[in-house]
Amino acid sequence: MIYVVNGPNLNLLGSREPEKYGNLSLEEINLQLEKIAFDHNEKIVFFQNNSEGKIIDFLQSIPRNSKVVLNPGALAHTSISLRDCIVAMELKVIEVHITNIFAREAFRQQSFISPVSCGIISGLGSYGYILALNYFFEKC
Repeated sequence: MIYVVNGPNLNLLGSREPEKYGNLSLEEINLQLEKIAFDHNEKIVFFQNNSEGKIIDFLQSIPRNSKVVLNPGALAHTSISLRDCIVAMELKVIEVHITNIFAREAFRQQSFISPVSCGIISGLGSYGYILALNYFFEKC
Protein backbone atom coordinates (compact mmCIF):
# COMPACT_ATOMS: atom_id res chain seq x y z
CA MET A 1 0.00 0.00 0.00
CA ILE A 2 1.25 3.45 -0.95
CA TYR A 3 -0.33 6.66 0.26
CA VAL A 4 -0.39 9.86 -1.78
CA VAL A 5 -1.02 12.83 0.48
CA ASN A 6 -1.51 16.39 -0.73
CA GLY A 7 -1.66 19.49 1.41
CA PRO A 8 -3.30 22.90 1.22
CA ASN A 9 -4.43 24.37 -2.09
CA LEU A 10 -3.48 21.32 -4.14
CA ASN A 11 -7.18 20.70 -4.70
CA LEU A 12 -6.97 23.78 -6.96
CA LEU A 13 -4.51 22.19 -9.40
CA GLY A 14 -5.56 22.67 -13.00
CA SER A 15 -7.01 26.11 -12.33
CA ARG A 16 -4.48 27.60 -9.91
CA GLU A 17 -1.71 29.50 -11.68
CA PRO A 18 -1.38 26.98 -14.53
CA GLU A 19 1.82 28.67 -15.72
CA LYS A 20 3.44 27.47 -12.46
CA TYR A 21 1.48 24.37 -11.56
CA GLY A 22 0.35 23.03 -14.94
CA ASN A 23 -3.06 22.24 -16.37
CA LEU A 24 -3.72 18.86 -14.78
CA SER A 25 -6.17 18.70 -11.92
CA LEU A 26 -5.37 16.69 -8.81
CA GLU A 27 -8.00 14.16 -9.91
CA GLU A 28 -6.23 13.75 -13.27
CA ILE A 29 -2.88 13.27 -11.54
CA ASN A 30 -4.44 10.71 -9.21
CA LEU A 31 -5.88 8.80 -12.17
CA GLN A 32 -2.41 8.59 -13.74
CA LEU A 33 -0.94 7.32 -10.47
CA GLU A 34 -3.76 4.82 -10.03
CA LYS A 35 -3.03 3.32 -13.47
CA ILE A 36 0.68 3.01 -12.65
CA ALA A 37 -0.09 1.40 -9.29
CA PHE A 38 -2.50 -1.03 -10.96
CA ASP A 39 0.22 -2.02 -13.45
CA HIS A 40 2.47 -2.82 -10.46
CA ASN A 41 -0.31 -4.71 -8.67
CA GLU A 42 -0.12 -2.18 -5.84
CA LYS A 43 -2.90 -0.48 -3.92
CA ILE A 44 -2.84 3.27 -3.59
CA VAL A 45 -4.78 5.57 -1.27
CA PHE A 46 -5.23 9.28 -1.97
CA PHE A 47 -5.78 12.00 0.61
CA GLN A 48 -5.90 15.77 0.24
CA ASN A 49 -6.83 18.33 2.83
CA ASN A 50 -6.33 22.02 3.40
CA SER A 51 -6.06 21.55 7.16
CA GLU A 52 -2.71 20.72 8.76
CA GLY A 53 -4.41 18.90 11.63
CA LYS A 54 -6.47 16.68 9.34
CA ILE A 55 -3.36 15.73 7.37
CA ILE A 56 -1.58 14.81 10.60
CA ASP A 57 -4.63 12.84 11.78
CA PHE A 58 -4.63 10.92 8.49
CA LEU A 59 -0.91 10.14 8.69
CA GLN A 60 -1.36 8.93 12.26
CA SER A 61 -4.19 6.63 11.13
CA ILE A 62 -2.06 4.67 8.63
CA PRO A 63 0.36 1.90 9.64
CA ARG A 64 3.81 2.81 10.90
CA ASN A 65 6.58 2.62 8.28
CA SER A 66 4.10 3.22 5.46
CA LYS A 67 5.27 4.52 2.10
CA VAL A 68 4.00 8.06 1.50
CA VAL A 69 4.27 10.34 -1.51
CA LEU A 70 3.76 13.71 0.17
CA ASN A 71 3.22 17.08 -1.41
CA PRO A 72 2.85 19.19 1.72
CA GLY A 73 2.48 22.41 -0.24
CA ALA A 74 3.32 25.43 1.89
CA LEU A 75 3.27 23.26 5.03
CA ALA A 76 6.76 22.14 4.00
CA HIS A 77 8.01 25.57 5.00
CA THR A 78 5.94 26.08 8.13
CA SER A 79 4.92 22.84 9.82
CA ILE A 80 7.12 21.37 12.48
CA SER A 81 4.06 19.36 13.58
CA LEU A 82 3.94 17.59 10.22
CA ARG A 83 7.67 16.91 10.43
CA ASP A 84 7.28 15.49 13.93
CA CYS A 85 4.41 13.25 12.77
CA ILE A 86 6.57 11.76 10.00
CA VAL A 87 9.29 10.97 12.54
CA ALA A 88 6.88 9.62 15.17
CA MET A 89 5.15 7.33 12.66
CA GLU A 90 8.47 6.31 11.07
CA LEU A 91 7.00 6.99 7.64
CA LYS A 92 8.96 6.47 4.44
CA VAL A 93 8.26 9.77 2.69
CA ILE A 94 9.17 11.09 -0.72
CA GLU A 95 8.52 14.83 -0.65
CA VAL A 96 7.15 16.17 -3.93
CA HIS A 97 6.78 19.77 -5.10
CA ILE A 98 5.42 20.65 -8.53
CA THR A 99 7.49 23.83 -8.72
CA ASN A 100 11.18 24.18 -8.02
CA ILE A 101 11.04 25.50 -4.47
CA PHE A 102 14.75 26.37 -4.62
CA ALA A 103 14.13 28.82 -7.47
CA ARG A 104 11.29 30.59 -5.69
CA GLU A 105 11.02 33.05 -2.81
CA ALA A 106 13.59 32.67 -0.04
CA PHE A 107 10.96 31.54 2.48
CA ARG A 108 10.04 28.59 0.20
CA GLN A 109 13.62 27.36 -0.08
CA GLN A 110 13.69 25.69 3.32
CA SER A 111 11.62 22.59 4.03
CA PHE A 112 11.07 21.11 7.46
CA ILE A 113 9.98 17.90 5.70
CA SER A 114 13.08 17.27 3.55
CA PRO A 115 15.44 16.28 6.42
CA VAL A 116 13.04 13.50 7.50
CA SER A 117 12.24 12.26 3.99
CA CYS A 118 13.85 9.52 1.90
CA GLY A 119 14.13 12.05 -0.91
CA ILE A 120 12.70 15.17 -2.50
CA ILE A 121 11.50 15.80 -6.04
CA SER A 122 11.06 19.45 -6.86
CA GLY A 123 10.36 21.35 -10.05
CA LEU A 124 9.37 18.54 -12.42
CA GLY A 125 5.67 19.32 -12.44
CA SER A 126 3.18 16.53 -11.88
CA TYR A 127 5.79 14.08 -13.22
CA GLY A 128 7.38 14.27 -9.77
CA TYR A 129 4.52 12.15 -8.39
CA ILE A 130 5.22 9.46 -10.99
CA LEU A 131 8.93 9.46 -10.17
CA ALA A 132 8.18 9.13 -6.45
CA LEU A 133 5.80 6.24 -7.06
CA ASN A 134 8.32 4.48 -9.28
CA TYR A 135 11.00 4.93 -6.63
CA PHE A 136 8.85 3.02 -4.16
CA PHE A 137 8.20 0.26 -6.71
CA GLU A 138 11.87 -0.14 -7.60
CA LYS A 139 13.77 0.65 -4.38
CA CYS A 140 11.52 -0.10 -1.41
